[in-house]
Amino acid sequence: MTKNGPKVIVVMPAYNAEKTLEKTVADIPAGSVAEIIVVDDCSKDGTVALAKKLGLTVIVHQKNLGYGGNQKTCYREALKRGADVVVMIHPDYQYDARLTPMMTGLIALGVCEFVLGNRVRTRWEALDGGMPWWKYLANRVLSLIENAVTGQNLGEWHSGLRAYSRNVLETIPWERNSDDFVFDQQFLYQAAAFRLKMGDIPVSARYFPEASSINFRRSVVYGTSSMWVMVQYILYRLGIWTADIFRPKSAGG
Repeated sequence: MTKNGPKVIVVMPAYNAEKTLEKTVADIPAGSVAEIIVVDDCSKDGTVALAKKLGLTVIVHQKNLGYGGNQKTCYREALKRGADVVVMIHPDYQYDARLTPMMTGLIALGVCEFVLGNRVRTRWEALDGGMPWWKYLANRVLSLIENAVTGQNLGEWHSGLRAYSRNVLETIPWERNSDDFVFDQQFLYQAAAFRLKMGDIPVSARYFPEASSINFRRSVVYGTSSMWVMVQYILYRLGIWTADIFRPKSAGG
């Protein structure tokens, strides 16, 4: 981040990230961000103590709000602190935080308003990085359908590494989204619905024991929920029915 450049804030939705938080933070290039906010969702380990020791801004939920609920706190805080660009990085070291300035640079240049990390540049890279074959297959099939439905051309629709311009967060009614994992899918369909400029950059897949990942049962629930969001989007585009998540912020707050 240059002295006169946009104010970049990294947000980290955290849950039991003590083993990986420090490595994730260390990978963020020095001087590329103004602040790092860790929002802890009732971790049972030493995540909060470590985040404070590292000098990060720490917000602790009094009760577990879920992955989507955690993000809502992240974005409220980042906007309140004057962020021009917000980067969400999972503190479990699953994504390469070294890419932060590349992602924010695309936004600063006006090339994109919303940038995702793409873990599936090639099949062998994703699988060699530890992505389970069934997750890879589901990711490919869903992403293909989702691109076709929305007219986008994203490498994958299921990445947790994301950077947003302030305009994105002020346009999308993300406060109405689910508090669960489908929040991410709702956000993407909302961005497509509001015709925001999306793009992605390649990022390595990292699957290892300490990296958070939902199990097969939760993945099935997530996939089913994602398909329902797709149906809502199609109905919205056809003018048949507008779900609340696709109504502008001015319509209902």
